[in-house]
Amino acid sequence: MIYELSQETRYVYTAEVPYSSHVARLLPVDRRGQTVRQAMLFIAPVPAERRETTDFFGNRLCHFALDRPHDELLVRLEAEVEVAPAEPYLAALTPPAEEVRALAAASGDPGADSPVHGLFPSPSVPLDTAVSRYAALSFPARRPVLDGAIDLMKRIKADFAYVPGATDADTSPSDAFIARKGVCQDFAHVMIAGLRGLALPARYVSGYLRTEPPPGKQRLEGADATHAWVEVWCGDEAGWVGLDPTNGIAAGEDHLILAIGRDYSDVSPLDGVIVASGAHSLTVAVDVIPLSGPPGKRLLRAVE
Repeated sequence: MIYELSQETRYVYTAEVPYSSHVARLLPVDRRGQTVRQAMLFIAPVPAERRETTDFFGNRLCHFALDRPHDELLVRLEAEVEVAPAEPYLAALTPPAEEVRALAAASGDPGADSPVHGLFPSPSVPLDTAVSRYAALSFPARRPVLDGAIDLMKRIKADFAYVPGATDADTSPSDAFIARKGVCQDFAHVMIAGLRGLALPARYVSGYLRTEPPPGKQRLEGADATHAWVEVWCGDEAGWVGLDPTNGIAAGEDHLILAIGRDYSDVSPLDGVIVASGAHSLTVAVDVIPLSGPPGKRLLRAVE
């Protein structure tokens, strides 16, 4: 499936900002099953400085700085991305969780796709005994690792309520687990914390969902903005497999990957420092439209 992707991020400041410096993780890159045909990032006002780098996990970063007074910042992504159908993995044929645990612990691979980077606590995902116990219920002895991970994903979908505004970017997995509610970031962080608590490798994926569902299918939660899901490492043959606990489904053709990291802190779409004394408001508009389908309707989401 080929998608036309757009995201518009707009900050409006109550007082002029004389200087600001930012890093945007908004440019998708080619990954397994995903080909970026084109991607452009437009910034207004025009930055005084702008450069691109790639981080350890292969994510594309755009660093930019504004050195003249401005009361608004607009960052707009326009891209065309092709997503292939997910490879069919029979969950019951993946290695037992015990074997995957041992393989990951013994791995000497330091590369970006190594399972070792998904084993340990990270800035936004500390380990939690209660979350680990919850996850352990999905992994009785000798259960295939993907079979258990899918079960955990479905339990999170069933046990947690999707409630926009109930949490924020700084909410810990422990707090979201106690509240049993949150948004896609919280669902993903809870699942990652649970898997890592069992010494099973898991990492965080940020991206997008198709804005409008195919005919006859239910609209997915999180389709109006950037989305988040989990990849679990299932051994050398299957590798990293994407699972979406917010919707209780495997990541597939409707999921477009933007960035991958240990947790949200590695993939935040737009970070920065501003020199200012006033407040600001933020609006984000996202469209993910199949090129062969009808034109989409731009959806705005206000963030306090």
